[in-house]
Amino acid sequence: MLLAAKQIAKIIATYVGDNAEFERQIKAGALEAELVPQGTFCERMRAGGAGIGGFFTPTGVGTIVAERKETRVIDGREYLLELPLHADFAFVKAFRGDRLGNLVYRKTARNFNPVMATAADVTIAEVEQLAEPGEIDPDTVVTPGIYVTHILQGHAYEKRIERRTTRARQLNGVGGHFWRTLI
Repeated sequence: MLLAAKQIAKIIATYVGDNAEFERQIKAGALEAELVPQGTFCERMRAGGAGIGGFFTPTGVGTIVAERKETRVIDGREYLLELPLHADFAFVKAFRGDRLGNLVYRKTARNFNPVMATAADVTIAEVEQLAEPGEIDPDTVVTPGIYVTHILQGHAYEKRIERRTTRARQLNGVGGHFWRTLI
């Protein structure tokens, strides 16, 4: 909705997908995009949340990612200086949270949500289960409430793929069967 309303001037992302409006705005020069390798993206957010002024990485050396970036040779290997990412707002999704903002994530939600929560001035967390303070085991908290400004309980979550099972198939004509269950 923000993209369609032309309320985005620049996007920093690891992947933008197949979005016709995004492509149209890029080609028209109405939107600036910075594509960043996924690990570098996460580390830039972590640096922003930790107050680190930047870090050096070999990822992207010799590619368009390196254009207009400071480089340094360390122990004979070239590195790029990557700057921290800060945000005005972060919208994160957690499995469970309490009214103080302590968050527990499940599965891939642990990838970017915890670091993004630390890198923003205002973090808004949506949780599937909202608990009262003291109901969450402190050892399971990934994002402490100090980083969360607002918390809300979402509703009507669609679980697209909980468990997928594939049928037996032959392995390259060897005659054996291969069974696989993805969880």
